[in-house]
Amino acid sequence: MQFNKKTIWITGASSGIGKAVALKISEEKSHLILSGRNKEELENVALVCKQNGSKTTVVPFDLGDEKSVEEAANKVFSKDINIDALYHFGGISQRSFVSETPLFVDRRIFEINYFGTIALTKAILPKMIQRGGGHLAVTSSIVGKFGFPYRSSYSASKHALHGFFESLRAENVQNNIKVSIIIPGRIKTNISINAINKEGKTHATMDDGQGNGMSAEKSAEIICKKLKREKKEILVGGKEIIMVYIRRFLPFLYYRLSSRVKPL
Repeated sequence: MQFNKKTIWITGASSGIGKAVALKISEEKSHLILSGRNKEELENVALVCKQNGSKTTVVPFDLGDEKSVEEAANKVFSKDINIDALYHFGGISQRSFVSETPLFVDRRIFEINYFGTIALTKAILPKMIQRGGGHLAVTSSIVGKFGFPYRSSYSASKHALHGFFESLRAENVQNNIKVSIIIPGRIKTNISINAINKEGKTHATMDDGQGNGMSAEKSAEIICKKLKREKKEILVGGKEIIMVYIRRFLPFLYYRLSSRVKPL
């Protein structure tokens, strides 16, 4: 997958990893469709992308609103734009214990992280198949590989994305559909600030782990290199990434550590 002269749709492009990836890809003279809820921030990102030599189309929408997702897809289709790649970075995190979290919070997390993401994928996939292939990438998390305190539905929604996109990959090998699952650890973004708590309100706090994490720009460099290689899984982060391997190879140690780790 080369970015030059390709049309790439990026969700969550107004901030964090999505913004950093959009800016990095824009250096290679591509056409970027930039999506997120904040139109003003998307326009700011688009301006820098244009300065880097790329064409941009700004399409704001809300991942948690199925109608909004559908309207965004139809808007792009109406412009007769062919999508070479769709990279999902939009999503929301959580900061609450299972015993204290009402079901509406769990549903909200799934609507954004899972249903919104697969809704856009389902809209784009048939057209990719018709054109002979394409590249899909979705952002999971290291807690998409294992459970973690204070993240129950966030973790569950990321597990669900693994199941969906791995199934999609297996079904579409013959259609030349490539799938990459991006698995970040602690990246210094506003994800903890924008997370929702047990009341469904904004957490509004930068977690220590997040604040000391890898920069979004550094993570974007790693992610973009591996997207070019169409890697099936892209792990990115610091020493916390080792927990993925502990869970796989030393499960007894994972169970011990996961109940002791400070969740914030």
